[in-house]
Amino acid sequence: MGRTAYGVAAAVALTLAGTASVQAMAPHHDAPRARVWVTTPDRAELMAERAPVVFGSGTSTHPTIVVDPDRSYQRVDGFGASITDSSAAVLRGLAPAVRDETMRALFDPVRGIGVSFLRQPVGSSDFTAAAEHYTYDDVPAGQTDFPLRHFSISRDEERVLPLLRQAKRLNPALSVMGTPWSPPAWMKTGDSLVGGRLKDDPAVYDAYARYLVKYVKAYERAGVPIDFLSVQNEPQNRTPSRYPGTDMPVAQQLKVIEALGPKLRVASPRTKILAYDHNWSTHPGDVEGTPPGSSPETDYPYQVLRGPAARWIAGTAYHCYSGDPSDQTELHDAFPDKGIWFTECSGSHGPGDPPAKVFNDTLRWHARNVVMGTTRNWARSAVNWNIALDSTGGPHLGGCDTCTGLVTAQPDGSVTTDAEYYTIGHLSKFVKPGATRIASTSFGTTGWNGQVVDTAFHNPDGSTALVVHNENDEPRTFAVSVGDRQFEYTLPGGALATFTWPRDDALRSRFDAVPLTGATATASPAGEGVALVADDDASTRWSSGTGQAAGQYVQLDLKSRKHFTRVAIDSGGYEGDYARSWQLSSSTDGTTWRTLATGTGTGQLTTVDVRPTTARYLRVTSTGAAGNWWSVADIRLYR
Repeated sequence: MGRTAYGVAAAVALTLAGTASVQAMAPHHDAPRARVWVTTPDRAELMAERAPVVFGSGTSTHPTIVVDPDRSYQRVDGFGASITDSSAAVLRGLAPAVRDETMRALFDPVRGIGVSFLRQPVGSSDFTAAAEHYTYDDVPAGQTDFPLRHFSISRDEERVLPLLRQAKRLNPALSVMGTPWSPPAWMKTGDSLVGGRLKDDPAVYDAYARYLVKYVKAYERAGVPIDFLSVQNEPQNRTPSRYPGTDMPVAQQLKVIEALGPKLRVASPRTKILAYDHNWSTHPGDVEGTPPGSSPETDYPYQVLRGPAARWIAGTAYHCYSGDPSDQTELHDAFPDKGIWFTECSGSHGPGDPPAKVFNDTLRWHARNVVMGTTRNWARSAVNWNIALDSTGGPHLGGCDTCTGLVTAQPDGSVTTDAEYYTIGHLSKFVKPGATRIASTSFGTTGWNGQVVDTAFHNPDGSTALVVHNENDEPRTFAVSVGDRQFEYTLPGGALATFTWPRDDALRSRFDAVPLTGATATASPAGEGVALVADDDASTRWSSGTGQAAGQYVQLDLKSRKHFTRVAIDSGGYEGDYARSWQLSSSTDGTTWRTLATGTGTGQLTTVDVRPTTARYLRVTSTGAAGNWWSVADIRLYR
């Protein structure tokens, strides 16, 4: 991006070039089209709009992303970062014209990336430009303020709140979450913002609950309503490095929420309480820092949601610094009526890392884990840490000295964009609040397997956004299938792309997916991973473990009779592992079999239309031979 005052605005304007002409051309073509924006790890393309692609007929030999709008998952609240005190200081330090252009580049849904979710510290965090840490009710050591007479958000009014109000004007759909790094010191053991716990006193729990309600009401009066609230950032981080933090065991979090819930429901019914607000799994350092005789509570969010305060809790917030996004799905499966929000992850760099390496590594890791990993595991938000930092990664007071932001203020007064601007932007610009994630087959994993990974959304206006990342260093070609239409596309190594297309009857499917809950699989030869054939996850697969030969088969036990008229046999992302020729058979008893179809394989996805069939068992048999192993990632049924 440019280093002039014009840089951020010019880059965003360039990103959007051609918008009107593409929209004007679309009605003149019968075939639906998808628009395409691409970011590459070498910065050659930065959310650059390429020529649109046309949905055609036929099949592809390449791995095929099947987008199914009829299968839906979580609702989206937004994507973004945090205007920390440090971010506010950086932005307020810019020349007014540069600051306004930067804010537009961040929040404007048309001229910028449309950031739609902000997670705001309640008081001080490690990213604080002040000389000392603070809360909204600080009193001299040894004193207390149970009536909260000294409560004030005046510090925030100086620089944070004006930016929040500007962000709300630029994007009225913006959601705001509040998170405290520490209660006031007089409420804590040790009388310090750094470390310690809340005093185990009902009067303290009540005071802290009232403190949080006063914050919510004060921000509402200041023009920034609070949509979400957690009661403690990273409650298992017991040894923060010179910045505010609080060891808040499960029992204390439950007591705080029990005191807060009724008060908040009266004072601000719109504000949802989120529990935990910490890593996917308990960090080993937090386990080591557990006080003697105390439990490390490695199942913290489970305990909270099983506790009596759960009735006040909308769901759980997660961070990225330990564990894996799949931990979100495990919690969702245990508590399906509670939501999942992903609320913090910072890019980082090592000492002396060149900027090109930082951009490349951050783009790829965040694309896999934040863009794809969190959303494919039920997250209703994906939120980075600081929205803006200076060229030294600050200012900060303790804590992280290797963090990066969405944008960086340079010493010459210009603003440059970081990898997180694009990873968040490929979501926030195209996936609107109120969107719903929909089913899409995906071949990549957060742990890197060199395949294509994706996530898809249905927007409130009926349009679809598909975000795709090529994990491999080399270009990868894939197909996208919607209904009976498809297109092929090749992404450069490491690139991130968003495809969008409007509602179009030509892309409606004639089929509904048949749920295969509980189905099991067997195979001959047993090969590797046969259970994965029925897991509805195209990034996993059964492989024969030997060259293809006639008589090899994969068989599904559907556990009950299912009615279907279409069968999809997906060999996943490893090209060439499809059956060269095959026979599809069904049975009601596992003994007597009826041939439904035979054919020749031509690519990774084989779709077979059959006469209306009701069966409990389904078998795909190889009838040819090849040196390639035979792989089946998924078998899907439709009716």
